[in-house]
Amino acid sequence: MKPAAILFASISLCILSAQSAPPAEPNSVTVPITLDHNRIVIDVFLPLPDGSTKRVRGWVDNGNPDLEMSRRAATLMGLSVSCDEKACSAPPPREITIGGMKVSLASVKEAKIPLKPVNAATVMAPGMSAEINLPSVVLRQYDVLVSFPDREFSIGHPGTLKFKGVSSKVALNSENGLVQVPSEIEGKKYHLALDVGASISFLSEELFDKVSRTHPDLPQMTGAIGPANMWGLDEEPKWKLMRVNRLHYGPLFLTDVAMADFFKEGMAWFEKRAGIPTAGLLGSNALLNYRVGIDYAHSTVYFDIGSTFRAPDFDVVGLTLRPEDDGRFTILAVADFNGKPSVPEVQANDHLVAVDGIPVPDSTMGQVWSLLEGTPGQERKLTLEHAGKQFTVLAKVQHFLGEGTPEEKEGQGKTKLKN
Repeated sequence: MKPAAILFASISLCILSAQSAPPAEPNSVTVPITLDHNRIVIDVFLPLPDGSTKRVRGWVDNGNPDLEMSRRAATLMGLSVSCDEKACSAPPPREITIGGMKVSLASVKEAKIPLKPVNAATVMAPGMSAEINLPSVVLRQYDVLVSFPDREFSIGHPGTLKFKGVSSKVALNSENGLVQVPSEIEGKKYHLALDVGASISFLSEELFDKVSRTHPDLPQMTGAIGPANMWGLDEEPKWKLMRVNRLHYGPLFLTDVAMADFFKEGMAWFEKRAGIPTAGLLGSNALLNYRVGIDYAHSTVYFDIGSTFRAPDFDVVGLTLRPEDDGRFTILAVADFNGKPSVPEVQANDHLVAVDGIPVPDSTMGQVWSLLEGTPGQERKLTLEHAGKQFTVLAKVQHFLGEGTPEEKEGQGKTKLKN
């Protein structure tokens, strides 16, 4: 064969090999975020038995070490699901895919699946679109960057992400990946967890009450509304809320952070998982202006400020909601404002049907609360259902948990359940 022919054949073979070779898997990826009720939701691709993948929504939940998923997600992946009277579980898949990068689940022992009726098979957590979470036990194997200002989530193998901003060494639980950040409140040092999966921040009941007694002038109220209305738990109407005027969180100096009190039983459970004494957690509500990087390999977190805009967080209609498995929203409580029920026509156990004509069933908590927020004084037309009959009321957006007048502060001190 002539040299020219040999050269041509070699080039052709190289081209064919390049065309047939699968693309290299990326070492890191960046994907868009849907910020839903301060929760980070991204696209996740599940492996199916036939070798293909199925796109579902995933929740970045670094404050939780447990892998959780919906019954439908487990069924799609062909997992063997077993149940008892309280919950279900399944062996986890080997991996999932995010933005073309395979994320290993080898560190997970089992996937937790809620025990739900057949018509709620897609529900992993009420009021969320996500059908699987990314827990701390998985994330700890990688570099992680959450950019709230840019609405982006990045994940990569250790050493592949470039972090910016101020940094702090943290206490990292080597078994489950939970992160505790050295903090200071009222001149005393504590640890507060970093939990970008939480829509609101929490202080232990003891510390909450101490700050409240020391600073009775701080904006305070009772009742989980807005971002504090996390899940619609029975206890949420009784939750106490307060704006902590200042705290040090690692390298950050934060002001006017809305925080809820962490009841004693829940705090004991939380502290046991943390593995060290902790005084609560900082949720996404306090970090919306930052790019938050977690370098798990070096037990270091980074905070890079990307915005100074401060969006109102409690300028809302004063309701506490519970998302139901069937997609409806039940009203648990009505918050008082200025000493009176903020929506006096509404009763506990009514169902919220629509806001300004927009139906709310099958929505997420974030979508519903986006309809209930606004400028104080604005009116929202609520369509409700009571005892099978629908009616409408006009409800005002109020400036809850704000400075206000002394009378307003006093009036925001309670949440009233109407029977």
